[in-house]
Amino acid sequence: MSLLLELAGNKAKARAAAKELTIAQLENLISGFSNALEKLKEEESLRQAEEAQRTEKAEELAKLIAQSGLTLDEIAALSAPKAIATKGKSVEPKYRLEINGEEHLWTGRGRTPKVFQEYFDAGNSRESCEL
Repeated sequence: MSLLLELAGNKAKARAAAKELTIAQLENLISGFSNALEKLKEEESLRQAEEAQRTEKAEELAKLIAQSGLTLDEIAALSAPKAIATKGKSVEPKYRLEINGEEHLWTGRGRTPKVFQEYFDAGNSRESCEL
């Protein structure tokens, strides 16, 4: 146990320890403890204010959810990222090339098809075949 905890729990020991200090040392110690106490009180006050704000926001959300008529599962499904929501659906082509009367389409994802790679290697840009 630290000496401070021991002195805080026993007034007689605290008085005995204080008698060993000069007035200036005792005033300096009291000032330090007062500053530490004020800082702890401020931190506690901030924590309480933040907790009250979180509680208020939670109550507002609960009211909005109740008014919407949606369940939490429905809200979670609606707020899921679009990539997940569209999983399994086909992606629209982004590029189109017509070579020898044959149309070639590519989404721009994955490995570049040979016909497109040859077209780009010939000095053409991707922008020239964008849809």
